[in-house]
Amino acid sequence: MNDHDDERALTLTRYIDAPPHKVYRAWTEPSLLTQWFTPPPYTTPRAELDVRPGGSNLVAMRGPDGPEILNHGVYLEVKPNEKLVVTDAYTRAWEPSAKPFMTLVLTFDPEGQGTRYTARVLHWSAEDKRQHEAMGFHEGWGKATDQLEAVVAKL
Repeated sequence: MNDHDDERALTLTRYIDAPPHKVYRAWTEPSLLTQWFTPPPYTTPRAELDVRPGGSNLVAMRGPDGPEILNHGVYLEVKPNEKLVVTDAYTRAWEPSAKPFMTLVLTFDPEGQGTRYTARVLHWSAEDKRQHEAMGFHEGWGKATDQLEAVVAKL
């Protein structure tokens, strides 16, 4: 951690009653990710995930009245069943994005029979963090995590 963490980071941590490999699968298998990734009334109509360091991803979200919102990123670190790091600083194969916003660090730590799940969102600036909070980070990511829990409970 450094001095900028508090002014640029948002974190969600939760215990999930499923082993780490199931929670990791929900993040890395498109057919699972599309079931839980966005809180209603948004949906996730498709996801393309090349889960390897340097691999790209595309997650499409759709609001109730709008077109698809495309979220591009590149995986920086992949430790199966333990950790994923992905950034929107690149869209694919080290092609810079027009406006980087965040790097997401996901950890899946064993805890009892379940997982201590942590999503740490590191923003490029304090203003980006404030914008993400204003967009409803805590509520939205919380609802998405509720949905994640429901998906992994069925695996």
